[in-house]
This record gives sequence, structure tokens and C-alpha cells, in this order.
Amino acid sequence: MANFVLVHIAWRGGWTWKRVARQLRDAGHEVYTPTLTGLADRSHLLHAGVNLSTHIQDIVNLIRYEELEEVILCGASYGGMVITGVADQISERIAALVYLDAFLPQNGDSVFTLSPEALQIASVRDSGLHGGFSLPPISTEFLQTNLQDRSWVDQMSTKHPVATFTEAISLRGNQDRIKTKIYALATGWEPNGFRHFYERVNADPSWTTRTIASGHEVMLDKPDEVADLLKEAAALAHSI
Repeated sequence: MANFVLVHIAWRGGWTWKRVARQLRDAGHEVYTPTLTGLADRSHLLHAGVNLSTHIQDIVNLIRYEELEEVILCGASYGGMVITGVADQISERIAALVYLDAFLPQNGDSVFTLSPEALQIASVRDSGLHGGFSLPPISTEFLQTNLQDRSWVDQMSTKHPVATFTEAISLRGNQDRIKTKIYALATGWEPNGFRHFYERVNADPSWTTRTIASGHEVMLDKPDEVADLLKEAAALAHSI
């Protein structure tokens, strides 16, 4: 059985993985769905110093102190920044990386540098209304989350630390050593700003690519398909 660590998108928390985690646990797997510092059940820890490095350390420490090996590490959206940094630090513990409609950074990238200028400007403007260090949740309507979940998700969302978007990631290239890497693109929403990451790796034989007809919050819209994707990642990793 596999060890899964699932990292949520910005403004959300580990709660978004409930449906997927239930299926994986029912199949006998170990599943961890941590909430990153400053968000959801850890929103009381939000402060100006919470940055991308903080969130990378959240997951590194989870893996180390739970003594996990052969981890199937999945990141959705912003979570792609986090899992890339984690894999660079502790690649020896990671069996597979799964990017779910997610950022796929290279050394020196940040969420800001990988986002359109209009979004950068809007983020700076909006953070000024929230103490200068956090951003209000982006709407589920914009992300084209399924209609049944929108009200619930909007109510559950919390402010996100802006320094996680502005801090550039520092990579040594260790994440590239991981043999099993999957990028899954959500094709049910536009404009999808993550398509260019999918296209970048689609022709690379070291990557497996998949598409899921879903809005951006794939773990909520299509939990069955996400669970199957994660099981596929585990099977690929264990076949090497």
C-alpha cells in the first residue's frame, strides 16, 4: 500500500481532499491531507512572515516526522509550488510527483512571475486591504468549481499569505531525479492559466500527462478520477 501526501490549493485547506482521501483509505492506503500554515484550521497562524518556504517546510516536516518513505506527493494549483520545493529537499523519500492543474516552477520562479501582470497588480492592491500580507479568497465562480459546492467552498475559504506568491523558489534540481512524474490538466474551465505547464512536459518522455474534464478544483469536481490518477501514480512508481 502507498503513502499519499496531498497538498491543497491557495485559500483552501486539507478539507478539500476529503472525497479523494476517503477512496484511497478505503483501498488500504495511508493518506495525509495537511493544511498549510495560515490557512483553514491553521488560519490563526497567519502573519506577514508566512511564505513559500514556510509551506515547503510544513510538508517536509510532515514527511520526516511521520517517517514516511516512497511518498506519492500531489499538489493542486499553488500546491505545485510547494511539492516542487519539497521534492528538491527530500527527493530520496518521494516515489512520485503528481501535479493537478498546478504550477510547475523552475529555479527562481514565483507565483507572481508565473502569473499575468494584471493578476500581480490586483494581488498587490487587494493585499493592501488586508493588512498588506494576505489576499482574500478567489471566487469559486472564477475557478468554475461545480455549482453544488460553490457556496460551501466560498464559506470555508480563508485569506492566503501574499509572501507565498512573491517569494521565488530556490531549486537545486533534485526534484528532476524522481522517476514518476504526472501532470494532469483540468480541461473544463477557461481561461486556464496552467495549460502551458502541461504543454511544456507533454512531449517529455520522463513525464506522464493526463487530462480531466473539470473545473480548476478537480479534487472536488471529479474525486473519482483524481483517486484513480493517484492510484496510477503509485502503480507506476512501484513498477520502476
